[in-house]
Amino acid sequence: MSRIETNKQKRIKMPFIILGLLFSVVLISTSLFLLLYPFPSKEKALFTNKEHPIIFEGKIYGEEAQIIDGTVYLPFSFVKENIDDAVIIDDATNSIIFTTKDKVLQMPSDSLTYLVNEEPFNVEVPIYLSSEGQSLMSLEPLKTLFPVKWDYSEETGAVIVRKQGETIIRGIVNKGLQEDKLRLRTDPDVTTAYVGEVVGNEIIEIVEEDRNFYYVRKDNGISGYLKKDSITLSNTEIVKVENEISQKYRPDISWPINLTWEAVYSANPDTKKLPQMPGVNVVSPTWFHLKNNEGDISNLGSADYMKWAKSRNYQVWGLFSNDFDPEKTYQALKDYETRMKMIRQLLQYSEMYQLDGINIDIENVNLADGPLVTQFVREATPYFHQAGLIVSMDVTFISGSDTWSRFYEREKLASVVDYMMVMAYDEHWGTSPVPGSVASLPWVESNLQKLLEVVPNDRLLLGIPLYSRIWKEQETDGGNIEVSSKAYSMQAINDWVSERNLTPIYDEASGQNYVEYLDEAEKATYKIWIEDEASLQKRAQLVHKYQLAGVATWSRFFANDAGWATIDDSLKQIDATDK
Repeated sequence: MSRIETNKQKRIKMPFIILGLLFSVVLISTSLFLLLYPFPSKEKALFTNKEHPIIFEGKIYGEEAQIIDGTVYLPFSFVKENIDDAVIIDDATNSIIFTTKDKVLQMPSDSLTYLVNEEPFNVEVPIYLSSEGQSLMSLEPLKTLFPVKWDYSEETGAVIVRKQGETIIRGIVNKGLQEDKLRLRTDPDVTTAYVGEVVGNEIIEIVEEDRNFYYVRKDNGISGYLKKDSITLSNTEIVKVENEISQKYRPDISWPINLTWEAVYSANPDTKKLPQMPGVNVVSPTWFHLKNNEGDISNLGSADYMKWAKSRNYQVWGLFSNDFDPEKTYQALKDYETRMKMIRQLLQYSEMYQLDGINIDIENVNLADGPLVTQFVREATPYFHQAGLIVSMDVTFISGSDTWSRFYEREKLASVVDYMMVMAYDEHWGTSPVPGSVASLPWVESNLQKLLEVVPNDRLLLGIPLYSRIWKEQETDGGNIEVSSKAYSMQAINDWVSERNLTPIYDEASGQNYVEYLDEAEKATYKIWIEDEASLQKRAQLVHKYQLAGVATWSRFFANDAGWATIDDSLKQIDATDK
């Protein structure tokens, strides 16, 4: 029989087990605490590696400023992108061109002389510096012309730029805070590096909030994140800048404007034969045309016409046209000197005929040249204002056509000129393959609403056609239908309809009276969407509905007495049916 040995197991006392468990819990908790607790970082980081950072709208701009002989120069790109996109560089003269309501400033590179409306002015430091492919601009000599303020910090080299109307929220750093709570962090997290420090009672700017942090900025430009409980909100401030740009030119003319164009193609009309035009207060003769690539302007002005207009208390806004030639327009507008040549001629003609305004009619322009049109208007308007002239411009409705619509920078142009006339025609143009209204009422109103999204209503005149087209659909020998049309005056249309004993019917789709006539001998059908008292009354009522500046009719030649009386009556009162 084998021998079996047994060992008696020793019992561990309970107090040692409890102590061991407690020690384990403490060790694990401590490890987790050390692992998870967000200990504030003591690492210092650079706020920026730029020597002269530009701080704008809470961010550091890509390019930096330059300090030259104690003067702050900003990159031209920054000025154009963020302060005023109307500032341009003219390569031909190596100058910066800038316009206000009544001034055109030309600032040659590295020059101590700049020109205001071609008059020289001296400055102590150049406004425009150009070297090694970099363009710099000092705003200090022109500080009354820009809607911005700027501060330069000698401590950090930062340039802080603020725009007119910007809201600044202030805060005060709480007193008695620990050192780590006074550090501006790179991210909304105390474990990230810090770029600077604040002190108790320091006033800082609150740029934005991110969870339980504020992104704040010191006066020296250094910015970073502070916990919200480190700051007490103080007050808000609106940046106010007194500058000339905010002072809009105020035309001297009463509402509503009732303008009609006088189409002058070769000779002016015999003023003795011109009709009474009740309600009309502005006439715009088409006197001035771009003659050639060099910017010469042809003149069809008439002293007799001016004398007639003034005898009837009409204002006269001479029309200037680009002759609807895209290549000639590009060549004349591409250089500052040529644009100025055109402006000088128009000023000379305006003085010669004692005009009250200039109406700019530039049409059929290549899409890429739209900015040149805008720049010409920007440069011309201050000179015209200085001469006491009202400035207006003709535009089309917004459409997909590059050369007839898209080249217009309507919003920019509207901020420069005093008035815009929308040529609310031709919905169906003279060579349209499909007959239809020159400008149906629904088409006009829907396009007007789109235009008013970018052009202020109180400076927009509604263009009204005074002509109708007689459309002819004729069957050819081959059995096809050939479409043609011709424009006629209001009286000529009335006579044509009466001669054929036709009775117009109201066309709901166009909002106009309509006639149709079959000529069996010609195998032709004639169609007319009529501009008459009924359509003119409705068009004029749109002035009241949208509080427009008035109307502009094309052209005086096409109207009859009933047409003038209808427009005048409709502008004077709101029709009860249109309320």
